[in-house]
Amino acid sequence: MRLADFDVDAFLRDYWQKKPLLIRNPWAEWGNPLEPDELAGLACEDHVESRLITDQAGHFALEHGPLPADRFDSLAPGSDAASWTLLVQAVDHHVPEVADLLDAFRFIPNWRVDDVMVSYAVRGGGVGAHFDQYDVFLVQGLGTRRWQIGGMCDASSPRVANEDLHLLADFQPSEEWVLEPGDMLYVPPGFSHNGTAQSDDCMTYSIGFRAPSREELLEGYAAHVLDRLKEDDRYTDSNLRADGKAALNPGEISEAALSHLHEMVAGELSNRDDFARWFAGFATQPKNAAIDWQPETPKTAQQLAQDLRSGRAILRNPASRFAFIRAANDAVVLSVDGDCFDVDAECSAFAEALCAAPRIEDAAGFADEPGIVSLMEELHARGSIAVEH
Repeated sequence: MRLADFDVDAFLRDYWQKKPLLIRNPWAEWGNPLEPDELAGLACEDHVESRLITDQAGHFALEHGPLPADRFDSLAPGSDAASWTLLVQAVDHHVPEVADLLDAFRFIPNWRVDDVMVSYAVRGGGVGAHFDQYDVFLVQGLGTRRWQIGGMCDASSPRVANEDLHLLADFQPSEEWVLEPGDMLYVPPGFSHNGTAQSDDCMTYSIGFRAPSREELLEGYAAHVLDRLKEDDRYTDSNLRADGKAALNPGEISEAALSHLHEMVAGELSNRDDFARWFAGFATQPKNAAIDWQPETPKTAQQLAQDLRSGRAILRNPASRFAFIRAANDAVVLSVDGDCFDVDAECSAFAEALCAAPRIEDAAGFADEPGIVSLMEELHARGSIAVEH
């Protein structure tokens, strides 16, 4: 999928994380990448996160998947079922055509991408007025949906007494639009919004972007630091009386002691290189670590080299996350699905190419680089990359 009528620079300057924007069908050619029946099938799978939200006269109820296949029979058009919406997370991990949607948003760093959630709703279906803590592009796939945008919200905004859905109790829309297939609405973090299907077979693709909280960063990095500390690394004060004098008041915690204690904590947390490596792993953690993408028969380095010489493209697993950070002497640290690999200068161009696009077409030149082929062998065995058949 490619955007043809969209000014990226103007968007980033005037709208990104600032205010909502309606974008009328900016695609070179829009085609709905997933059929409703395929989405329903995913919602029945054990390894796929899904939710069904029903709305009976404004009373919302939530069911978590996997859903039994016959659940949809009771929701068929013409039945007595309430308005309903099916939500399936990380569809891009399972449907390459949905993953292709992400190519249009590569002007945002890859590590910020969360997933593509796909919703299906019958006429009148929706999830209620709410706000998100992350940026989202809402792309209309099939049918039509009315979107209403309200004011900014935060954790103190009044909510409906529904522990599952966190809906807003007082939603006052200030703008609204009806989106047709191919239309797109950008909503920054914190803006309240409400979408209601205006037709049956209403499908919407939500491209969400992660924004780690300060709490997540502190908790995650502190846990990482704690893992490497030793039990006997303790406070010492052998120079307690360096000036030859005892403390005037034994109840005082001295400035010297506080400085030493603070350094014991802050010094461990202030190593920027260590933090950068940890964050690269943190940012590429798999969306669903329970899914095993490893091939039944991993290819050897020799087989992979031959594949490259034959002109086969290298493909990234859509469910894998790739990022890199620059290191000394033109080397890079490549992070894939939570693990980091030190890549020297000779192989850094390959690592950067893996992170830049979901496939590498002209890869024959990499076949004669042992370091690259060895890295490919490791990533292939993990299921993070493949070669085109």
